[in-house]
Amino acid sequence: MKEFLNIKKEVLSMLESDLPSSLKYHDMSHIMDVYDVCNQYIDRLKLPEQEACELRIGALMHDIGFTQGNSNHEEVGAKMAEEILRKYNVGQPCIESVQGLILATKIPQSPTNELQKIICDADLDYLGRDDYPEISSKLFEELKLANVIRTEEEWKNIQVRFLKAHQFHTDFAKKNREPKKQYWLRMIENS
Repeated sequence: MKEFLNIKKEVLSMLESDLPSSLKYHDMSHIMDVYDVCNQYIDRLKLPEQEACELRIGALMHDIGFTQGNSNHEEVGAKMAEEILRKYNVGQPCIESVQGLILATKIPQSPTNELQKIICDADLDYLGRDDYPEISSKLFEELKLANVIRTEEEWKNIQVRFLKAHQFHTDFAKKNREPKKQYWLRMIENS
């Protein structure tokens, strides 16, 4: 897609200027991490150019709704994606694919196609990586600032419930992220 670089530039500029500073987890580093993990899937699976482009745009826009507030950020982001992509004369099938990618990341995740499975696993890739403690502490800080949780004990219980309920969707994540996720779950339960 010839407009990809312009779309990427606009979206990154919007995110950098409009994401609230109270977002310690849903920040630029998270968005770029999801983007980078999606690129790894693109390379690993040798995705066709159009699918790769849709996935990259979806990764960049998956949390863009946070620029308008915390509630229903996926639905807000899907609407914003349509507005942005229409400016660049992106076709309706691509717009709908990107919107589906954004909406698929809503918790609990319910992807309905391969690209959605990839973005869902990319969004929560850190659950099965060595940097889980560092990244989850950023989420803890964000939730405390939003008055969603108050204590370490509440946070521990939320993490245990979330890790037990979560499931990866791609073969890669099931093989390469699930074992480490289970390790972190045991560590939290035994702490």
